[in-house]
Amino acid sequence: MVIKNGFVYGEDQCFQKRDIFIRNHQFVECADGSDTDVVDAEGLYVLPGLVDVHSHGAVGYDFSDADAKGLAEILRYEKRCGITTYCPTTMTLPKSQFWAMFDAMKELETTPDIAQIAGINMEGPFLDIQKKGAHAAEYIQEPDIAFFRECNARCAAACPTETGCSIRLVTLAPNAPGALEFIRVLKDETTISLGHTAADYDTARKALDAGARHITHLFNAMAPFSHREPGLIGAAAEDKTCMAELICDGIHVHASAVRAAFAMFPGRIVLISDSMRAAGMSDGNYTLGGQQVCVKGKLATLSDGTIAGSVTNLYDCMKTAVSFGIPLEEAVAAATINPAKSIGIEDKAGAIAAGKRADVLLADQKLQLVRVIG
Repeated sequence: MVIKNGFVYGEDQCFQKRDIFIRNHQFVECADGSDTDVVDAEGLYVLPGLVDVHSHGAVGYDFSDADAKGLAEILRYEKRCGITTYCPTTMTLPKSQFWAMFDAMKELETTPDIAQIAGINMEGPFLDIQKKGAHAAEYIQEPDIAFFRECNARCAAACPTETGCSIRLVTLAPNAPGALEFIRVLKDETTISLGHTAADYDTARKALDAGARHITHLFNAMAPFSHREPGLIGAAAEDKTCMAELICDGIHVHASAVRAAFAMFPGRIVLISDSMRAAGMSDGNYTLGGQQVCVKGKLATLSDGTIAGSVTNLYDCMKTAVSFGIPLEEAVAAATINPAKSIGIEDKAGAIAAGKRADVLLADQKLQLVRVIG
């Protein structure tokens, strides 16, 4: 396949009008004379497929349902929306439900119309009950290395994708007992993300020094940044290796704070949807992690008013970031190569470059999605 005349977002994170070449679902350097499938992208942006590393569900389904057919519907929705690489994300649940979730992936039928699973995001259960958000308090537990490794092995045995499957991300409250040992032991086996925590600056700094290098939904479910108590946000901003997730749905984080985040974490923002099963659905009552959620417009809340995930998708989050004043080039990076780097798959996804999987989005000048190729 040749995609001609488009404004291509390159590895240099700039747009250039040029042609790109695809063979056997990989980007290649040049044509070989056998390319008969030509796509004219005149006047269109040519973007890499997006990478969502934090999403619980969509279109009425949740990864926690442990339902392979439901997971396929989530992945189908994501692919239609331009998200071609995806990390199904757990909630805080009983151990038996973790096993069921992972085992259900064995039954997933991989078809061309679904997003590629890059691995699992294990958001619970190693959280701080003070900042539990929409997670069920009764299932929160202290960091457990053996349990994590058991989960990781179960994932590896279950997931049928080309990238392999493992727990790519695990959220940890750094103020939990045993957190530093957990980080030191597992930092080379997964990406450890700090979040759902009331940890102060010094505690967060120790966790980052020990090997944590990611932040779960910056600003949400953590102490606010203050000039005398900078907390996790201040510690993470100073660590130039630390990536920070950001939910840019217009609900979770104010536009001014979105702009501040991109300034505080230059080149290190990872846009996420944090979507739950109501994404792509109408207003109504849904569940998240076994708890009732009421959805009105873009807002999803528990009965006590706690925001419970989002009802958007990553492509719309990227567009919202641009509408908030983030340069398009930075917003695209935050939805493609940055998340790919954060989970260690930048050699396979996240950019239009020879040798990488050829997932391509065509969008018009208003960022309306025209076509998903991949």
